[in-house]
Amino acid sequence: MKILIINGPNLNLLGRREPGIYGARPFGDYLEELRKQYPDVEISYFQSNCEGELIDKLHEDGFILDGIILNAGAYTHTSIALGDAIRAISTPVIEVHISNVHQREEFRHKSMISSACMGVICGFGLDSYRLALEALLARQSVNPVIC
Repeated sequence: MKILIINGPNLNLLGRREPGIYGARPFGDYLEELRKQYPDVEISYFQSNCEGELIDKLHEDGFILDGIILNAGAYTHTSIALGDAIRAISTPVIEVHISNVHQREEFRHKSMISSACMGVICGFGLDSYRLALEALLARQSVNPVIC
């Protein structure tokens, strides 16, 4: 199984950025742990602070993977284009957030991408990514691809 994790703007600063909200652990450390925990899953990673680069990555890999885990950061709440890009691809996408966006500022309560995604997981810290991976694995076991 091939899964891509995409992180959007400012998530390159995890471990240093607002640790009270996002934790003190760098994402790279978590990613290595996730890869060790799921050795049979090929987990690739992409991060960009640029909306167009996120869209390009969705277009590039959105027809060849088994799943995409997307934390679009602040673009979640503003980008109609990301929602359109998710709708345009065949790979299922799960929207994730480290914090519970519904306990935060009002503008974070509205997602422009949720309706295009298979599901949404938020509020479980970095473990939100593992929960999304588990959801994709469960979906694969229910709907196996026969070659």
